[in-house]
Amino acid sequence: MTTAATVSEETDSPYALSHLDALESEAVHIFREVAGEFERPVILFSGGKDSIVMLHLALKAFRPASVPFSLLHVDTGHNFPEVLDYRDRTVERHGLRLHVASVQDYIDRGVLKERPDGTRNPLQTLPLTEKIQAEKFDAVFGGGRRDEEKARAKERVFSLRDEFSQWDPRRQRPELWNLYNGRHAPGEHVRVFPLSNWTELDVWQYIAREGIELPQIYYAHEREVFSRSGMWLTAGEWGGPKDGETVEKRLVRYRTVGDMSCTGAVDSEADTIEKVIVEIAASRLTERGATRADDKMSEAAMEDRKREGYF
Repeated sequence: MTTAATVSEETDSPYALSHLDALESEAVHIFREVAGEFERPVILFSGGKDSIVMLHLALKAFRPASVPFSLLHVDTGHNFPEVLDYRDRTVERHGLRLHVASVQDYIDRGVLKERPDGTRNPLQTLPLTEKIQAEKFDAVFGGGRRDEEKARAKERVFSLRDEFSQWDPRRQRPELWNLYNGRHAPGEHVRVFPLSNWTELDVWQYIAREGIELPQIYYAHEREVFSRSGMWLTAGEWGGPKDGETVEKRLVRYRTVGDMSCTGAVDSEADTIEKVIVEIAASRLTERGATRADDKMSEAAMEDRKREGYF
């Protein structure tokens, strides 16, 4: 008969996985499953914290061999310079191949038009989907997590996309235990989310445990910003600030990074990873809910973009 003492001893066993170990093990398993099941996988890599953790996990999954996937970045042309610099240094350090789908190229060719608000995040879908089709990628790793936004909470780990890269939540497949269904017809592909079950706090705790380097804008620093729609935005060629919007120097950091025109900073004194973890643990807003204007365009903004082919 199992006693309370026995249960306690089993729980405290040195062989028991911590929650970070369990999340890491799940992600490594997903990477290896994709490597064995698909022909041309690719990892979305922007230099943001989630894609950095995702690449770190991929490196672990195949060490001492190299990562058997190339990287893909959809460059809006309004990315933070610190993040692009980190992206390029990382690619060079690990000897990886980087594909870049440029929104600016599509604008220059007249295929896409600038939005009146200067935001280019909604313009990423076409360059992304056409690059996937042109390179015949059949599995695309993304760093999306279910805690970020209600549309992303609907995702499976393996998320089927049709021949137009569109997402239909009614076609989501059941995923029992760690069994994943990667079957897809010619022209279709699967989006894969190894960090689905992670939270923002998990990501930061893992970064701390693993000693992962991040772009410095994730930590508190002085920056010239202006207020718009309750967020601190960085001035830039994308169209900010407008008349009546005053630039001021503040101590801020970024919880997430993307297009400069829609990614806000938060007031913060968290200049170390330990302080960031304390700050995140006390937060009651997700990073996208607090700092991403593109998710506030409508109640279903993210889901609408996902249906069109966005992550």
